[in-house]
Amino acid sequence: MAHSNPHIEPGAYTGRFAPSPTGPLHFGSLIAALASFLDARANQGVWLVRMEDLDPPREPEGAAQQILDQLQHLQLHWDGEVLYQSQRHAAYEAAISKLAKQQLCYECSCTRQDIREMGLVYDGRCRNTSHPHDTQTALRVVTNNNPCQIDDLIQGNVCQNVQQEVGDFVIQRKDGFFAYQLAVVVDDAYQGITHIVRGYDLIDSTPRQLYLQQIMGYPTPSYAHIPVIVNAEGQKLSKQRFAAAIDTDMGAKLILEALKFLGQQPPENLLGATISDLLEWGIAHWDIQSVPKLANIPELTI
Repeated sequence: MAHSNPHIEPGAYTGRFAPSPTGPLHFGSLIAALASFLDARANQGVWLVRMEDLDPPREPEGAAQQILDQLQHLQLHWDGEVLYQSQRHAAYEAAISKLAKQQLCYECSCTRQDIREMGLVYDGRCRNTSHPHDTQTALRVVTNNNPCQIDDLIQGNVCQNVQQEVGDFVIQRKDGFFAYQLAVVVDDAYQGITHIVRGYDLIDSTPRQLYLQQIMGYPTPSYAHIPVIVNAEGQKLSKQRFAAAIDTDMGAKLILEALKFLGQQPPENLLGATISDLLEWGIAHWDIQSVPKLANIPELTI
């Protein structure tokens, strides 16, 4: 396994923030960035940024650069070079070849309607089916009946039987694009990621990623899932639901509110402090155990 950052010592703390460039950062994505940044810096660790640009039809031109500019403006400075998943296709192909050699993946022609009729748990019906060459197929990984268990640093014990609760899952889509589950696991291993701090909305993906790590012989990082912000309708803030982009000219206020959201209780005398003072305080006082365990928290009015 190669490191993209050769100066990182094996086993040292390496964290990452890995946005999909489907639009600029909103307050929810800022919180995820800040939490992973503070956890890395408080542990004298390396903090990487990775662009999960796997789905070109959903990525407006310039969005990736806009996110990087926002992070710089907020003084969330990363280490090393940004890794772009759009430049990593050869690595994902190699991972699929390895799984194919172990007979751990197969082609599937099922439609979304078929999956709905299965009750959303894939029943493995294409495992032993051969498809004509002109059929458009996805690739699924073969799952097994062993439970996948994670001791999440914020949410506690997470356990899922992937085969029973998800079924064999997609690692390459019918349109040829690589699936998030495969790419994230390959890149976390490649970058030597040891700690993942991210939103609670991704916690259901974690057992699938753990399963892939196990069958591909990769180490499993430590996980911590922070609560996500929801809007007045109880929906997660997201670019699909037109969450407002953050205004980095209000950077200090945003960082202060994000620290409060993360349960860090910044003192009154930090009102009006600079971004660098707030980040310095945040790193010195970071306590991951103070982050709320709730899955969702209503949006703050900033």
